Amino acid sequence: MDIDDTEDDLTTRTGFRFHVRRARPRDEAVIAEFFTHVTPEDLRFRFMSGMKTVSHDRLVEMTQVNDPGVVNFLAFSPSDTLLAVAMLASGEDKKRGEVALSIREDSKHKGISWEILAHICRYAKRHGFDSVESLESRANHATIELERDMAFRVADFTDDPTMVVLRRDLKAPSLPDSAEIARAHN
Repeated sequence: MDIDDTEDDLTTRTGFRFHVRRARPRDEAVIAEFFTHVTPEDLRFRFMSGMKTVSHDRLVEMTQVNDPGVVNFLAFSPSDTLLAVAMLASGEDKKRGEVALSIREDSKHKGISWEILAHICRYAKRHGFDSVESLESRANHATIELERDMAFRVADFTDDPTMVVLRRDLKAPSLPDSAEIARAHN
């Protein structure tokens, strides 16, 4: 039996518990509803466009499981509310992964983004990735700060001065866990 190593129960540094699993085709409506709780600014940062709603085609892409180069992760509260949607995409060599993440406005500041990003980095490392990176607007200060705290390095994006690339070397020492972060901030 194959165990789905995308699935896990996670606990944030604040003690908030949630469940992460791979997106499935039947999740399309849940994901569509989730994006109604994401701010317009966060939609712009996630999709690098001024879209007001996420199209049916994009929702289908997020729920497909037949592309081995893309994994979409969903984070659910204990009451089954979808809290965050994240994607890890790889090139053909699977040495470098690109990550993108969205979180509900009312679920911010609980440590969910940190934990799901750490989960994705662990997943990528287990699957032989050398690095994980994200393309961010320079205006997305909160995400850039989060990723820098998680040992992502910032580099200029040569094609667009309004963007930066953040890259984490997965061959570096492990990410600190939530308990270590809590101790460091107390």
